[in-house]
Amino acid sequence: MSTNIQAIAPLWESFPGTKVQGTEKAQGGSMFADIFKSAIENVRASEDVVAKAEYQLSTGTLDNPAQLSLELYKASASMSLLVNLRQKALDAYSELSRINL
Repeated sequence: MSTNIQAIAPLWESFPGTKVQGTEKAQGGSMFADIFKSAIENVRASEDVVAKAEYQLSTGTLDNPAQLSLELYKASASMSLLVNLRQKALDAYSELSRINL
């Protein structure tokens, strides 16, 4: 009996657009900007999928009508994530701007 045990990868390796060298990020944009770009692209892609599913439903070519509600939920979740990321970033900026140097 063979067991396949995989090592646990660090979380920062799963972030979009990051190439980690030890604990420092490789040359390029900031990880913060990459995360926001990824979230925005995710929202755009999910909205495109919803538009396509709505079109297919209206033309009668959508095989499973429940697929539209699933895609709407995914789009709603991705938009909610983006809004929460934005709010956390604004809160962090507000907190940093109150620090006296």
